[in-house]
Amino acid sequence: MYLHELKLTNFKNCETADLLFSEKVNCFVGLNGAGKTNVLDSIYYLSFCKSFFGAADKLNIRHEQDFFAIHGTYRHEEKEDELVSCVQKRDAKKSFRFNKKEYDRLSDHIGKFPLVMISPYDADLINDGSELRRKFIDGVISQFDPLYLNALLKYNRALLQRNMQLKQFAETRTFDRELLRLWEDQLALNAADIHAKRHQFLEHFLPIFQHYYEMVSGGTEKVGVVYQSRLDEKPLEALFEANLQQDRHSGYTNVGIHKDDLEFTLDGHPLKRFGSQGQQKSFVVSIRLAQFEFNYQKIGYKPILLLDDIFDKLDDQRVMKLVRLVGDDHFGQVFITDTQQQRVEKLFEDTTINHKIFSVAKGQMQEIGGQP
Repeated sequence: MYLHELKLTNFKNCETADLLFSEKVNCFVGLNGAGKTNVLDSIYYLSFCKSFFGAADKLNIRHEQDFFAIHGTYRHEEKEDELVSCVQKRDAKKSFRFNKKEYDRLSDHIGKFPLVMISPYDADLINDGSELRRKFIDGVISQFDPLYLNALLKYNRALLQRNMQLKQFAETRTFDRELLRLWEDQLALNAADIHAKRHQFLEHFLPIFQHYYEMVSGGTEKVGVVYQSRLDEKPLEALFEANLQQDRHSGYTNVGIHKDDLEFTLDGHPLKRFGSQGQQKSFVVSIRLAQFEFNYQKIGYKPILLLDDIFDKLDDQRVMKLVRLVGDDHFGQVFITDTQQQRVEKLFEDTTINHKIFSVAKGQMQEIGGQP
């Protein structure tokens, strides 16, 4: 499976574009702010129904325009072409279609076109709060396990209701323990499934991650991901009882799988404190490549891989090693952005990797080279 054609209209800084891609490697080169990352984000939209960067859909409409449209045509070896479309108007709900049929629930699309994106923002996985790390593990599992995604959606809806109830109790100075338990039963049921599947995922994921870290870094350090959850101590129902007074005081649910975290380690030490800049860069690149491999093993075909401006802070040897790695037959279609056209052209000088190179300037894209 690969993205054959991409059509954009009024998406971010791009007025219009119609691009035909290599089924292997596609490179976008241009200055910072030219719109390279916007192309990758549009491809991300086609897999996840939203922006990689979490911006509200209407903020991605080109300045002073009324809508944006993204259309992607995917090709398979043994199936007819498939069309995915996303249209967002300023005064309407987002329309997302698969083969011209609109979805009732966007969650039904997740996993149809698996994708992994590696971005400079991945450093936030290490340095920012626990929410990003939960989004990482939830995003990986959801692409191959729709039951997990469904449990997560149900949990979050029940969590919202319990929090609203706690806030209402505080405002009215009332309290009904049985009313809270209605939501707690739903939370506990779904939390148990989510908690178990997160543990199962990490058990299978860690050996793959270690393998890719050794390949990317060339080092012998032992990397790790430690799942931290209070559900390891006791069931969620017992945690609710123990934290009830705190919840009533704060008007918020303070325990549950929405508070879980991942600790990243290097030779048993916290990566955030003890990892060098190069080690941290290798860590996040490797964890995304491991995500690709894990999804590939689960679904049986290769996810699309997006590499956004990741060559900075990597020496030339590691850059070449990474390009040759993703250009190997084990990987499928790859999209790369870089600010240095000469560097990209040099990377492919002595290879037979099928590729295309596009220049990007002020939202306009043009094919300038490649190898069929």
